[in-house]
Formats: sequence, C-alpha cells, structure tokens
Amino acid sequence: MLDDNEIVQRLVLHEGCRLEPYHCSAGFLTIGVGRNLETNQLTAEEQKVCGDWRHGITKNAAFFLLRNDIQRVKKECAQNIPFWKQLDDERKYALLDMVFQMGIKRLMKFKKMLSFLGVGNYRQAKEECLASLYATQTPARAERIAKCIETGRFVK
Repeated sequence: MLDDNEIVQRLVLHEGCRLEPYHCSAGFLTIGVGRNLETNQLTAEEQKVCGDWRHGITKNAAFFLLRNDIQRVKKECAQNIPFWKQLDDERKYALLDMVFQMGIKRLMKFKKMLSFLGVGNYRQAKEECLASLYATQTPARAERIAKCIETGRFVK
C-alpha cells in the first residue's frame, strides 16, 4: 500500500481541509479532511486531541483524525473486498478514496465495477465507475479515480 503521507496528500486534494465544522454536500456535520462527525464520531482519544471541536480544530488535529480515518478505511477495505490483497497499490488507493468519500457500504453497491476490477478488467471497471451517481456528483474526483483504476497510475 502507498505510504500514508501520499494518501494524506491525495485525500486533501480531493476533500480539502476545513478547521471549522461545516455541513458537507450530503448535509452531514463534517470537520478537518472530510471527517463526517455523524457517522464517524470522535473516539475518546480523538476528543482529547480536538478539544472543543465546535469552535474549530487545529491543523494537527485535522491530520490526526485523517490518519485514523485512513487506518479505519484500509481495514474496512481488507475485510470487505475479497481480492484486496491482489490489487496493486494504486488500485487499492482508488478504492480507499471511494470508501473515504462514500463509505464501505456504498462502495459495495458498485457490484459490476468491483467484479470487473476483481478479474483485472480495468477498462470495464473504469466505465462502471464513471456510469454512477458518484461520477455525476463529484466528476473531477471520479474521473481521476476511474483513470487510476484503468491505468494503475494516479494523476493529479
């Protein structure tokens, strides 16, 4: 898997970093680098680091949350995607990015895309990725991720 610093940079590119709480496009209370506080509440340790997050957090706290989220998402991918270990680093990243944005349950609804990806048909997996609501809602991000799925290369 890619080094966490590279994953951090890519997720910041896609999510941005907001130190004040805000409502994301789906209406969820969010902070930092896309941390959905409603579906992914702060742990006791994270609460200590963030303090009174309602008035904002530091950049260090935002990146602390992000690193924890990356570890959680990696684990969810490994547990739910049968061919996870067989994927190269860039295609693992593509799925990690999608799970980070939409959650593992929604990713698992991409049955055709995952099926094509699992057998190495990367062109069709890309097409399935782009033929989704995800691609309509976040077109630039989805295009970048779909190209990564197809080519095994991430291009900013």
